[in-house]
Amino acid sequence: MRTVALKIDVDTDRGTRDGVLPLANICRRHHAPATFFFSLGPDHTGRAIRRVFRPGFFSKVARTHVAGNYGWKTLLYGTLLPGPHIGRRHAAIMRRVADLGFETGIHCHDHFTWQDYVHSMSPDQVRHQLDLAASTYHDIFGVPARCAAAPGWQACPASLAAYDTLGLDYASDTRGLGPFLPKIGTATFRTPQIPTDLPTLDERLGLPGRTLEAITAEIVHLASQPGFHVLTAHAELEGLRYAPWFDTLLRAFNQAGIEIVPLHDGLSTELPTVNLIQGEVEGRSGQVAVRAIGTFTRIPA
Repeated sequence: MRTVALKIDVDTDRGTRDGVLPLANICRRHHAPATFFFSLGPDHTGRAIRRVFRPGFFSKVARTHVAGNYGWKTLLYGTLLPGPHIGRRHAAIMRRVADLGFETGIHCHDHFTWQDYVHSMSPDQVRHQLDLAASTYHDIFGVPARCAAAPGWQACPASLAAYDTLGLDYASDTRGLGPFLPKIGTATFRTPQIPTDLPTLDERLGLPGRTLEAITAEIVHLASQPGFHVLTAHAELEGLRYAPWFDTLLRAFNQAGIEIVPLHDGLSTELPTVNLIQGEVEGRSGQVAVRAIGTFTRIPA
């Protein structure tokens, strides 16, 4: 049986307010389970301009039409405008997602801080960021979070250790094919990783020859191959401007005989222990956490 799981990252105030429920409704229309990972603290998206010197940053901004998709107001949060606290503003939307039967989890407290600084923070600082997110999650949902997915696929020994302390069922911080127990150096961590292996929409938008139809065909083809596949969508894209495309993609999965299953279906009693390293993904600037052995393939543009 060919399967794919849907992981939905919610990065911003606008994405939470305007993109989450449309995505949930699309998934319900296709009877598709999905896991929504929420950013729970301040929206500091505007501070991401500091990535200006990162290779590939400007080209991705240009080809993915960041200003149009995220809105100028969002791009000023944390700089010229104060960053709104997403969890306080939109708790009702988050609870509505859970009430509709979707699994929910932690994306982060402060998306910008985690994505740009988690590797340079002390273990105490990393744990503080996670504790803030976990506390807000509990306030909103009334239960502890059982899963997490880091912004920008950024993971390090301190973050993995913090997950173990929190007692999560699983995390989804990595790229590659197939769930595993992560190992860095001599340390093996208890919280399983369920990685994203399929390319994301923003990694393909604007590349030469990559029409939306071509992106759909590529993702469906890859999801038809053996393995437990995971697709990451974003509320800011697939929940807004590209909602019709996402609807079409789920319909294409169904037509191809690909079953959409819960993300936690990737868990099993026996998981391989695999090195977690830093690597590149085509169409994404900077490095991300990657499952190291045998199953991660860099897909050419």
